[in-house]
Amino acid sequence: MVVAGRKRSIAFFIALGAGIVTFSLLLYVGWVLLHWHTGILVFFGVLVLGLVISGVVLNTTFLVREIRRNEQHDAFINAVTHELKTPIASIRLYLETLQSRSVDENRRQEFYTTMLADSDRLLSTVEQVLRTGRMRVSRRILHVSSIDLHALVEDCVARTRVLHKLAPDCLHYVRGRAISIQGDPDEVQAAVLNLLDNAIKYSGSNIKVTVEAEPLDGKFVALRVRDQGAGIPKTELKRIFQRFYRIPGPLATRLKGTGLGLYIVRSVAKRHGGRAWAESEGLGRGSTFVLELPILK
Repeated sequence: MVVAGRKRSIAFFIALGAGIVTFSLLLYVGWVLLHWHTGILVFFGVLVLGLVISGVVLNTTFLVREIRRNEQHDAFINAVTHELKTPIASIRLYLETLQSRSVDENRRQEFYTTMLADSDRLLSTVEQVLRTGRMRVSRRILHVSSIDLHALVEDCVARTRVLHKLAPDCLHYVRGRAISIQGDPDEVQAAVLNLLDNAIKYSGSNIKVTVEAEPLDGKFVALRVRDQGAGIPKTELKRIFQRFYRIPGPLATRLKGTGLGLYIVRSVAKRHGGRAWAESEGLGRGSTFVLELPILK
């Protein structure tokens, strides 16, 4: 209901702006036809009309943009609330069970494992929000050092396999020749982990993710993360890197997230003098995300 109401609001402001512009044009044309001989007045009339139309267009544009921004903020708050509440509720349930009844050792270890996984999920959500805030506000100075890209990616792949309980063939890293890059290890690791998490999340039940790194013209290295999942419409390839943005539709409703992962990836790429982009042939045809970073000279 809220989304439908916002769509009606957007349609209303667009229709209002178009109506005002059309009415102004009709008045102007009628006025010119009746007073064609007053050239100076015509000139000032055109100037005033241009200002009026520009004001209406700008006002409508800002209103529509503000409505969409508020919608994204609301979606972000709902997503973060869910991502925080769910693991907390799970941990509390297991603790109450351990406190209220006797549990055998095997079951107890299962509870501990689940609680640790929920704690990691909780920590990951908090870290994403904090990292986004640091990138936007404080512009934290990069702690640049030489990074063995293969070692970093292999560590991220191993962590992701454990986190999502994946078989080795579900997430495969194609290791090429040794490549060193110059960057902040913490930020580069966060970008790679977000790419892997995103690929697995949108792969559905058929998880086949391939990671490979290849040098480009001796100056940059391209880290490619390919999946065979949901795919991305052509019109959304650039928008998915916006803060809080998630592709609208049933998939976004079913898959929870903060809408910050890909924003962090692109922010890390820009802060390191590189780029990040997505490639896809459309819905149901998988996606490829590319993180381009400078090679150590």
